[in-house]
Amino acid sequence: MTRIDNLETLLSSDDTNGSIIELDNFIGDLCSYGDDIDKLTTPQKQFYYNQCLEREINNGGFNQYFINSSGNFAHQTIQSLKDIGANTTAGILQKAIDQFPDKKVPQDRDQRIVIIEDIEETANKVWEELDEKFFEYQDDLNTLNLNFIRHHKADF
Repeated sequence: MTRIDNLETLLSSDDTNGSIIELDNFIGDLCSYGDDIDKLTTPQKQFYYNQCLEREINNGGFNQYFINSSGNFAHQTIQSLKDIGANTTAGILQKAIDQFPDKKVPQDRDQRIVIIEDIEETANKVWEELDEKFFEYQDDLNTLNLNFIRHHKADF
C-alpha cells in the first residue's frame, strides 16, 4: 500500500479545498482513476467514490456522473457518503439512482448508457433538479471527507 507522504500537512492546512484536490489526485493516480480500484484500502475507495461524485456533478450533473465510469460506483457511493456523515447528499444520490429501472444502476458502463438513453428524457428533468439540490452543499463534503481521513489515517 502506498501512503501519501505529507498527509499530516494536508490535514492541518487551512486550504481545505487544496488539500482535498491533492488527496484526490494522489488516490486517483494510485488506482489509475478507478481502473485498479482494488489497489485501494476500503477508506481510500470511499474517499475516491465521494470525489468522483462531486467532480462529475460539478462538471456536468448527474447525467454525466452516470454516463462516465464514476457511475460504476453509484451504489457504493451511497454508503461512502453515509459513512462520512453526508446523509443529505446520500439522499440526493439515491433519488438520482431511483430514476433507473428497479432503482439499480448497472456497474457495466455500456449497459448503463443504453438504459440512460431510454430514461434520459424523463430522468434528466429529475437529475437537473437534483443537481441544484447538490449545489446547495447542505453537507460540507470537503470537511466531512477530511474528518473521515483523520479517523482513518493509517489507511491513507
